Amino acid sequence: MPEPATPSQSRRPGAASAPLGGHEPDRLAAFSDGVLAVLITIMAFSLLQPPNGTTLVALRARLPALLLYLLSFTVIGIYWVNHHHLLRATERISGSVMWANLHLLFWLSLIPALTAWMGRHPTAHLPASAWGVAAVGSAVAYQVLERAIIACNGPDSAVAQAIGSDVKGNVSMLLYLAGIGLAWVSPIISYVLYGVVAVIWFVPDRRFARLQARQRW
Repeated sequence: MPEPATPSQSRRPGAASAPLGGHEPDRLAAFSDGVLAVLITIMAFSLLQPPNGTTLVALRARLPALLLYLLSFTVIGIYWVNHHHLLRATERISGSVMWANLHLLFWLSLIPALTAWMGRHPTAHLPASAWGVAAVGSAVAYQVLERAIIACNGPDSAVAQAIGSDVKGNVSMLLYLAGIGLAWVSPIISYVLYGVVAVIWFVPDRRFARLQARQRW
């Protein structure tokens, strides 16, 4: 049962946004891990249905849905890996960080439903474009989370040093935006662009690895 607020906390309207230290980043990471695991499970149940038949022709009919599932699985997995490194470098969080994290999880929670929609209509324009909108929303939300963490931990914090100018994030945003527009020309083009972003981020973010190596020395 949570402890009651002290009188000083009760008098401060902004107490909920005060920085939280200790194990709070670990708790936030554990909560996010659970949500992302559920999202992947939902996505698997909605897409990996047995094909109608036992022949290669029947399996081939499900191939587009399987490839789109692989794309979305990879994207959510990339967010999980980089989110893990981000919170590992975070010393403390605030109410703003917690809301920014929920904002990120909201956009990621749209991906399973949109992936199932694309899987049923892989050549349709609107599902491919809508998936890109969710991807852009997730990318923006992740950057908002980074800025909230920097604001809480300071401009000289480990997270601020590791993120820097975030070239990869900005390039990914441009590719997603291009995919949204080009989905109305050909969904295949948008799928390729979305896949390029996944390849860019497939290797875990080295910025945090280099920072942790310097800290060990």
